[in-house]
Amino acid sequence: MTTAETPVAGRPLLLRGGTVLTMDDNHTVLTEGDVLVVDDRIAAVGAAVDVPEGTQEIDARGGIVMPGMIDTHRHMWQTAMRAYGADWTLTQYFVWYYLEHGKTFRPEDIHAGNLTSAWESLEAGVTTTVDWSHGLQSVDHAEAAVDALRAVPGRFVLAYGNIQAGPWEWTADPAVRAFLERLRDDDQIGLQLAFDVTGDPSFPERAAFEVARELGVGVTTHAGVWGATNDDGIRLTHENGFMTPQNIYVHAATLTEDSYQRIAATGGSVSVATESEQSAGQGYPPTWQVRKYGIPVSLSMDTSVWWSGDLFTAMRTTLGADRAREHLEAHVKGDTVTHSHLRAEHVVDWATRGGARALGRDDLGSLEPGKKADVVLIKNDSSPVSFPLINPYGHVAFQAQRGDVHTVLVDGRVVKYANQLVGVDLPAVRRAVEATVDFLRGTLGDEAWAGGMNPDLPKDEVFDNPYQYTEYKSESTREARGTIFGDPGS
Repeated sequence: MTTAETPVAGRPLLLRGGTVLTMDDNHTVLTEGDVLVVDDRIAAVGAAVDVPEGTQEIDARGGIVMPGMIDTHRHMWQTAMRAYGADWTLTQYFVWYYLEHGKTFRPEDIHAGNLTSAWESLEAGVTTTVDWSHGLQSVDHAEAAVDALRAVPGRFVLAYGNIQAGPWEWTADPAVRAFLERLRDDDQIGLQLAFDVTGDPSFPERAAFEVARELGVGVTTHAGVWGATNDDGIRLTHENGFMTPQNIYVHAATLTEDSYQRIAATGGSVSVATESEQSAGQGYPPTWQVRKYGIPVSLSMDTSVWWSGDLFTAMRTTLGADRAREHLEAHVKGDTVTHSHLRAEHVVDWATRGGARALGRDDLGSLEPGKKADVVLIKNDSSPVSFPLINPYGHVAFQAQRGDVHTVLVDGRVVKYANQLVGVDLPAVRRAVEATVDFLRGTLGDEAWAGGMNPDLPKDEVFDNPYQYTEYKSESTREARGTIFGDPGS
């Protein structure tokens, strides 16, 4: 066995002596464990693993080896506007992207945002990312999005969407259909359809669901979003037979028991984006609700126009939000919480196995022989935060950051090593995204650009329906649930 300074592609690779979070069915944890990768697969996991001749070794001692993380909902095209909307509300987000300036983005701007976001994902140990791409105003925009994803050695799913047109409109476009059919058969990029269901009793979204069924792909939808989507959308989707195990319900934060039961009964999953929900106002992160009904959970970060682009933050904010709710409800009743119900181990599962389950990828999300070699090593010998390593789940959820990600493998390929991305031309990525910023600033003008960080609301009423492709409005999207945290007695 040889030890390589920089791993060479095509040779077996051993991560030696780390604390291994396998995330298998038993959540087996190995201390001083080894993970052997041969080609694109995990060949062995255990102690003192025998290795083929010529195997390269990465010293994982003092570090944590875990499956690559999976983000099930990220608007990657918006990364070109990183932190621009840090002080936005959800309504201001709708105004900027849905009503006023989202249509300004050219195909090359979609490409720049996706390229930046894709590398950002890998750098933080997120090996699979769902590109919730609802800025695809044309097939040219879609081609640009996919071209960017292909240029980065990560694993991606294009969730095709267009907020400037009704889903029944763009799914009927022959050019869009041809694009979707080509991508459906692609070995590198996965496919979903991304659109929301307004609750209109006529259920115009039926046509888009039928296209998803014909293509054999899942639908990802923003469900239970205050002021936008509600229980009516869930009910209509269910009554018309379009709720399937492939569907991902993003946020699901302002729903009632009826909707959670429908999701649970049909096998769908919920993507919780806690930073987004607790900051923008979709509703309180529903982690205790989905656990109550046994709904599978994955994590997502939503958009870098506001929030961080890593799942470490998603894990710790999810734990914080769930525990804060539990304490507050207990204190209101004069009680004390003595045991936390949501544990660090749970959110690590959601960030790995949860994402794999949501995407129907049994070959991802855990470190087991035969599975795809999407592997992350958390180790930073230059940081005092890296030791002592006592509780590995707690360390991942509360202590680790993207800079502590030492090695990332996707499909057995090393894409980050020694805390640095491999094979990336960051100056070129920076030039592309800065060109997009210059274009948008120039197109909007300095006053509008500056004002966009805290935009005024338009004179017309928009709160009941941010989707300008339909006239339907529903007061029910503004109704609170029985208590601030759910149905009475829940």
